[in-house]
Amino acid sequence: QVQLVESGGGLVQAGGSLRLSCEVSGRTFSYYRMGWFRQVPGKEREFTAGITWGDHRTLYADSVKGRFTISRDNANNTVYLQMNSLKPEDTAVYYCAASTVVGDIKNRSNYRYWGQGTQVTVSS
Repeated sequence: QVQLVESGGGLVQAGGSLRLSCEVSGRTFSYYRMGWFRQVPGKEREFTAGITWGDHRTLYADSVKGRFTISRDNANNTVYLQMNSLKPEDTAVYYCAASTVVGDIKNRSNYRYWGQGTQVTVSS
């Protein structure tokens, strides 16, 4: 069984930074594509960032490009989301997700395993 556990969320002022972590346990982590999604009440969960397993190619939503960085440490089964220059509109619950399929990395239906989410709140 695969489990994903996020940490690192919290309250930060606009312009500040946070680093989210997602630790994966269970099957071999290095075979998973990993993604971060976020959701605010009343809206669909949206793709934020993704990273492939072998060559660590990354993809970002336009809204976070240049401010967020996704990375992974296969040796420690952990994926990170470094968030800089945070804005109030980044406030959301952030979810880590793992995919074993080759498909659109932005499509949440391609992700089989999900964490419980961590709240990020950015004050103005």
